[in-house]
Amino acid sequence: RIEFVVTMACTGKCKHCSQGDHNSTEQLDKSLCADAVRKIASEYNIQSVMTFGGEPLLCPDTVCEIHKSAKEMNIPKRQLITNGYFSQDYDRIKLVAEKLAESGVNEILLSVDAFHQETIPLEYVKIFAQAVKETDVEIKVHPAWLVSPQDENPYNIKTKELLEQFNSINIETAEGNIIFPSGNALVYLSEYFDLSKETKNPYDEDPYDVKAICFSANGDILGSNIHK
Repeated sequence: RIEFVVTMACTGKCKHCSQGDHNSTEQLDKSLCADAVRKIASEYNIQSVMTFGGEPLLCPDTVCEIHKSAKEMNIPKRQLITNGYFSQDYDRIKLVAEKLAESGVNEILLSVDAFHQETIPLEYVKIFAQAVKETDVEIKVHPAWLVSPQDENPYNIKTKELLEQFNSINIETAEGNIIFPSGNALVYLSEYFDLSKETKNPYDEDPYDVKAICFSANGDILGSNIHK
């Protein structure tokens, strides 16, 4: 898999975020990213391209350019993770949803949970979700769970209530992810973690058996930089 952190800028201020406060406005260059997809996919059997952030739809042209090149290279899974809040203009939201479909995105994972909705208005997220449903792109809600999906802490209870609102309009819930004690999560949610134990980041790659590479928003990749 190839992953792109399109930008570190974000429309949310989530207390569970492993990246911290997202004060950086760094973003990737769309042409360099598209070229990287073509070069890597011509050498390796790439099965998935994923774009995320920050909030990647603050840079929709970059997202679309990446997925357009992935589609050209016949990469089967072309995913976007977004919180769905990048505009309050209905026409703009609808246009971006249509452009994502045209570019080749075939799965959108929508970050909806108690943490995102503390600062992100659900109204505009729902408008985006409905706009995507009018295309042929699959969309699922992708929650962040605290401790585990089964744990009955106040955050998970609120998350389940929010997910039901999307399930009721036929948007399924994906597996989501378990919050890792890093960044804001370590500052605001430390009471939920056993900090006496060393926790391995589930997203770290085994350097002896790399399955995915990730371009950082500043272009860093595998000890070098996309601009090099």
